[in-house]
Amino acid sequence: MTVKAQMARFALVGVVNTGTYYGCYLVLLTWLPYIAAHVVAFALSMTGSFFLNSYFTYRTRPTWRKFLLFPLTNAANFVITTGGVYLLVDLAGFSSRYAPLVAAAAAIPITFVVSRTIMLRPDSKVPAVERVS
Repeated sequence: MTVKAQMARFALVGVVNTGTYYGCYLVLLTWLPYIAAHVVAFALSMTGSFFLNSYFTYRTRPTWRKFLLFPLTNAANFVITTGGVYLLVDLAGFSSRYAPLVAAAAAIPITFVVSRTIMLRPDSKVPAVERVS
């Protein structure tokens, strides 16, 4: 699959993931402060994103190694979106309902590059067991 096709699929998964995140965020916002709602919604949507990216975007088998590394793909995204949400709400007076959508746009290119690197990296080869004669 070409990088262009992967980018298109990544964008589609991103739309689904953003919708999942935003829906969870709005529901959680009724019970939690906006930063806590953001963190919980982010964690839930990241799990779904892992499986969608594994099967649909990169067509690779999900492994525990990739699952454990996948949060690294979102570390930059998390920092950018969390900082963006804070800056937009507390410093710019933006609505806490819409700030996450604006902040997420800035994180997309970074997330694609890191995600592609982790998801397409071959799993480590396990050394063959030597035969005892």
